[in-house]
Amino acid sequence: MTSFAFAVSREGAQVGPPSHRLLGRQDREQAEGDLLAPGATRAEGAGNRSRPEEPDAYRTCFERDLDRIHHSRPFRRLAGKCQVFVAPADDHLRTRLTHAIEVSHVAVGIARPAGLNVALTAAAATAHDCGHGPGGHTSEPAFSPFLEGGYHHAVYGADVVLAPLNLCVETLDAVRNHSWNRPPSSTPEGEVVSWADRIAYVCHDFEDAVRAGVVGAHELPAAVGEVVGQTRSAQLNAFISAMLLTIARTGRVGMAEPEAEALAAFRAFNFERIYLRPASVAQAGRVEALLRALVEWFAAHPHGIENGSGVGSPEGDDPVAAAVRHVSGMTDRYAFRMAVEVLGWNPADLPRGV
Repeated sequence: MTSFAFAVSREGAQVGPPSHRLLGRQDREQAEGDLLAPGATRAEGAGNRSRPEEPDAYRTCFERDLDRIHHSRPFRRLAGKCQVFVAPADDHLRTRLTHAIEVSHVAVGIARPAGLNVALTAAAATAHDCGHGPGGHTSEPAFSPFLEGGYHHAVYGADVVLAPLNLCVETLDAVRNHSWNRPPSSTPEGEVVSWADRIAYVCHDFEDAVRAGVVGAHELPAAVGEVVGQTRSAQLNAFISAMLLTIARTGRVGMAEPEAEALAAFRAFNFERIYLRPASVAQAGRVEALLRALVEWFAAHPHGIENGSGVGSPEGDDPVAAAVRHVSGMTDRYAFRMAVEVLGWNPADLPRGV
């Protein structure tokens, strides 16, 4: 006879009567068929994966993807990769991990009332930046000379970093095409993730820059503040509401005016005053030189790539590709430590946080 253990000895909250019926995967697949919008992506069985699998008893294929991403090493390493400020001493400034979480919440806030697949949206948003190397976007020009066709964090994330997780093709498509310089995603959920990424980063990067003393809160352009408000919460609400209005009126993923113009003005301001300010450009140059030197060193010393690093064994592999995989997976602090330990860099010459 089966015995059971409970968290407390006294009688706790009741889920249901004995022999309570559990909701399985097929129940939620049926619910999706009934409740989701006509163009939403439906989960089906084990999902469309490069390596066939058996369906899960309780999770839809996209719920399974989200679980795999949450438990993966590439996702955990985002905690040590910068959003804007490299290895910041201030723990309240965003990292790639907190950025990914915020993008996921913005995307789900759009997908749920729009009748789109929430699990697919959350999975793609959570994983969208797993292809970023240390130092943020600077890793792209740093790694591009070593790879045929160059290095794009969205493509690299979907095709290399996340490949071992055997995610559904719809999840990988949304990751691969979340950047606006990529083709549009093949699903409306992927298009939502693309917009959510831009909404999240323009709002929180400005907030972080104010905290870091790079810009003043009063410098927010009137073309932004007068349309979507002065606070991040007001701005997020305005942008999300403008997207939901567009979906309701047109049946397509987009953003109503004047909020779309405010978003573009916000992004332009951030580029001018935050991302491309002289100190940031100088920092990017130091990061790029450091990352290229590390790739060259690990390509020449493949034994330096630890077993279990998550990039595969260098034996029988192209040493340059293995080196890029290894260095791209590093956190900011680990990359800087390796520069000191294996390259002999002077710690005083390392990139600074702000």
